[in-house]
This record gives sequence, structure tokens and C-alpha cells, in this order.
Amino acid sequence: MTGWQTLFYKEVLRFWKVGFQTVAAPVITALLYLLIFGHVLEGHVKVYDRIDYTTFLVPGLVMMAVLQNAFANSSSSLIQSKIMGNLVFVLLTPLSHWAWFFAYVGSSIARGLCVGGGVLLVTSLFVTPQFAQPVWVLVFAVLGAGMLGALGLIAGLWAEKFDQMAAFQNFIIMPMTFLSGVFYSIHSLPDFWQQVSHLNPFFYMIDGFRHGFFGVSDVSPWVSLGIVSAATLAVSAVALHLLRIGYKIRG
Repeated sequence: MTGWQTLFYKEVLRFWKVGFQTVAAPVITALLYLLIFGHVLEGHVKVYDRIDYTTFLVPGLVMMAVLQNAFANSSSSLIQSKIMGNLVFVLLTPLSHWAWFFAYVGSSIARGLCVGGGVLLVTSLFVTPQFAQPVWVLVFAVLGAGMLGALGLIAGLWAEKFDQMAAFQNFIIMPMTFLSGVFYSIHSLPDFWQQVSHLNPFFYMIDGFRHGFFGVSDVSPWVSLGIVSAATLAVSAVALHLLRIGYKIRG
């Protein structure tokens, strides 16, 4: 294997060795969301005309799991390696910043898709999945996981303590995820909050992903694709720059 492939393999093995914590636990959490919200809000929340609420909820839960676990993979790996001191063994290798980027983001995409697939599989026991345009499902899942993997790199490089990482996740990632339309259509919101939702790139990831299931969405999937692609490129450029200069990892 080449250098980046070896690091990629190491990162995949890292999360797979503790699969119950990194894969099974998020799947169970998403299932609990489905059972609770589906039971409480079924028949009370109006979404698309021909889609019941529980069916509408599933793609949002799948994408939420993909995004959160892609971020957690790269960010937790870096912060743990920095605090435990074993990052030096990777720094000693002649790997370029591109190799670091592809390995960490690639493994984040792998974990995100693995968890998302698990959520989709488990929820299919309760709701039969629909795949109106499956290409959109795959495109937005990969783009979303890639963006959050790159964002996790930035957070992992910036943070020096676990509480800083927790703050980044709790005050940035979680609010943007929950306010992106996972549990509702933004058309059910007042006009002001609809406009606010359109400023959140996570909304376009989930809306485009949901379009792949139902063939309908709040905005055009092409608009969502453009915005998500631009956001992914911007975040990736920042992550690559920080890796190139060795931000907080090279003395």
C-alpha cells in the first residue's frame, strides 16, 4: 500500500475495532429517534402530501448519522493522537498534507456511510424505504460526509483539549444538524426562520439527500448540489492549508 492508503487503513481499523461504540451505538440512537418522534408526531405534523411523517423522518435520521459520525471520526482521531502523544509517529513519516487529507477524510466518509447504511437497514424494519432517484442519495451522502470529515480535521487540529472538541461539536455541529430540517420541512416554519434555514449548508445536504428518496424537496437538488459542493471545497481548502503549515501539530 502507498502512504495514504496505509494511513487510511489504520484510521478505518481504528473505528472498526470499537464498532459497537462507533457504529452500533449511533444506529441505536437513530432508531430511538424514529420510534419516539414517529410515535409522537405521526398524524400531527404535515409534510409532503403523499408521505407520512415517519417515512419522511427516515432520510433525515440517516443523513444526520452520516454527518455526525464523519465529523466524529476525523476530529476524535486527531485530538486523541495529540493528547496521547502518538501523533509523532505519523509526523515522522514523509506523508504529504494531501496524503493526510485523503486518509482522514476518506476514513470519515467510510465511517459515515457505514453508520448511515446501518440506520437505513434498521429503520427499514419499520418503514419501507423509497428510492425515487438513488444517485442523489449517494452524491449527497458522500459530499456531506466529506465536508464533515474535513471540518473534523479543522476541529481536531484546532482543539488542544477534549472539552474544546466537545464545545465545537455541541455548539456548532449539533445545532446546525438539528436546525437543518431533519425532523421537519422548513415550509412548516414562519418566513423568518425559513430564511435563516437557507443560510445553513446542512439544510441543503439533508434536503438534497431526501430528494433522492422521494423525488420532492424544499429546493431544487441542483441548487443544493451547488451549495454543498462549494461549502465542501471551501472547508477542504482550509483543512489542506492547516495540514500544509502543520497548524498546532508541528513545532
